[in-house]
Amino acid sequence: MFPDVGLPELVTLTILAVLLFGPDKLPEIIQTVAEFIRKVRAFSDSAKEEIRSELGPEFKDFEFEDLHPRTFARKHVLDGDGIGPDLGLDDIRSALDPRKELTEVADAVRAAADDTASQAAVPPVTLKKSDHPEASARSAFDPDAT
Repeated sequence: MFPDVGLPELVTLTILAVLLFGPDKLPEIIQTVAEFIRKVRAFSDSAKEEIRSELGPEFKDFEFEDLHPRTFARKHVLDGDGIGPDLGLDDIRSALDPRKELTEVADAVRAAADDTASQAAVPPVTLKKSDHPEASARSAFDPDAT
């Protein structure tokens, strides 16, 4: 009923109840609360049965938990009931996954870069000094001028 309530919370609530109501009245209060919870459950069960009987025999297996949006989506969309047997969680994930398109774009960029690199005719660079006269005719670099 309360899935998030653990042992520390129960101990805290028990100590708080003893402090507020005292050890004399605590058993009476627990009995009153338990009786109230039983009456609410009985009222809820009878209301559910009355609704099922009014809906007819085709809704004999109807569960009110199926009306919760998350349960409804899980039952009808993810399991394939109502829409089609081939629509499932894997199909939705693959339809929304951008990896395929990103891979195609990356391959296209690599191919374009390879084509550009192969078409550009860049002369090889050598690190040796050349003995050409035009290289010696250049003016010397002056580091103080800059």
